Amino acid sequence: MTLEEKINGELKTAMLAKDEASVRGLRAIKQSILMAKTSGATAVSTEDEIKMLQKLVKQRKESVEIYQQQNRPDLAKPELEEIAVIEKFLPQQMGESEIRSELTRIIGEVGAKSPQDMGKVMGAASKFFAGKADNKIVSQLVKELLS
Repeated sequence: MTLEEKINGELKTAMLAKDEASVRGLRAIKQSILMAKTSGATAVSTEDEIKMLQKLVKQRKESVEIYQQQNRPDLAKPELEEIAVIEKFLPQQMGESEIRSELTRIIGEVGAKSPQDMGKVMGAASKFFAGKADNKIVSQLVKELLS
């Protein structure tokens, strides 16, 4: 079953249940899938779907951050609800301790010793953690481990 089929099934269920938060989140995913299909790509790969979902979550997290800075919890709440819906379709995210141990292994493999080697480490880490961890967290941990 493709992501699009899952989304359509979930969307019907959410509409029947009158779950507005789920409907908003699922429609956002559906819109992204349709945009990807009409942009020229005949088939959207699983990797592309994961990137697309991560992008949607990232956009909403940035919006939440802005709304919280402006003291607008009324606007942040719907964004947080949509994040929860979208994250259901993402692979399980790794915890900080797991990321740290894998980064230590990657740093050893790459032979990085100083903050100047961050590019090498991030290149290997971004491939390894694709879809499993937020690159922002990975970047922060790499900086911490190399300093």
